[in-house]
Amino acid sequence: MPKIIDHDQRRSDIIDATWELIVKGGIEAATMREIASAAGFANGALKHYFRSKEDIIEATYERALAMMNEYVSIEGRRGLDALRAMCEAAMPIDEDRILAGRILLTFWHTSLCNPKLHDKYLEHLRAWRGTLHRLIGEGRADGDIVTALPDEQLVDEIVLLNAGANVMSLVGPDFSTLELQRRHLESFFERLTRP
Repeated sequence: MPKIIDHDQRRSDIIDATWELIVKGGIEAATMREIASAAGFANGALKHYFRSKEDIIEATYERALAMMNEYVSIEGRRGLDALRAMCEAAMPIDEDRILAGRILLTFWHTSLCNPKLHDKYLEHLRAWRGTLHRLIGEGRADGDIVTALPDEQLVDEIVLLNAGANVMSLVGPDFSTLELQRRHLESFFERLTRP
């Protein structure tokens, strides 16, 4: 009887191995040989699950984006409450989020010369910005957000605040402590509730 192989699990194992290699040494460390070795495969066996290294990298990138999306889930919430929860959840406030941010930072750099990854990030960014616009609109409709600042400016500030905190937590953690991140967020949300 032939051995039953769980292809989805094997793909997940390959992504896990790639994730670990990238965390330890960046994208350069994730060679096909190293990925195969870390995942417990023969070098050529990876082709049964992914067509190329680029496909493995893309799948790992998608996992990082999915993790960030899970953290910022706002199901059952709306307006200002949901906006606050989403912003706080996107901050590098624990080891898992810092790791996800590290992976994303690596991919942001790689996406500068990889149009496919760049397009994927832009798709994520557009969806994120769309959600922020919706929540701000709900907050205004509910009477909780009263600032005269335009919605587009508020969305820009949130994106820059969250992305900047993730980058600084990695490259300059002394300048982006959790306390400082919370103060910046609190200052931002105070401005939303003032005319």
